[in-house]
Amino acid sequence: QAQLRESGGGSVHAGGSLKLSCVVSKFPNFCMGWFRQAPGKEREGVAMIDYPTRIYYADPVKDRFTVSKDNGKNTLFLQMNNLTIEAPAMYYCAARPYATCPPPNHALPAFDNFGQGTQVTVSS
Repeated sequence: QAQLRESGGGSVHAGGSLKLSCVVSKFPNFCMGWFRQAPGKEREGVAMIDYPTRIYYADPVKDRFTVSKDNGKNTLFLQMNNLTIEAPAMYYCAARPYATCPPPNHALPAFDNFGQGTQVTVSS
């Protein structure tokens, strides 16, 4: 399995931006995704990017989040703009050894390889 390591989380005010990164030990033709999980809630899919570059977003983040990848640096990104106030959440990157991605709202059962996560907090 590929090893995944996220970074870039932090605390921002509502309306602010953060860019998350995920360095992947192996970057073959995988489906890659970002998930988030608030305390007491189920982990949910946020954005997916498959091979080569079809992209899918969960409805709550459309037009605010952008997922991308740099194949040369084995890195997956999540640019988050206009962040809204909500419960702090851990953001996880994930990989599955198939080229295609399921849509974010059906993605969780399809992944079993997650990073350790990076914390995101949005306050007023």
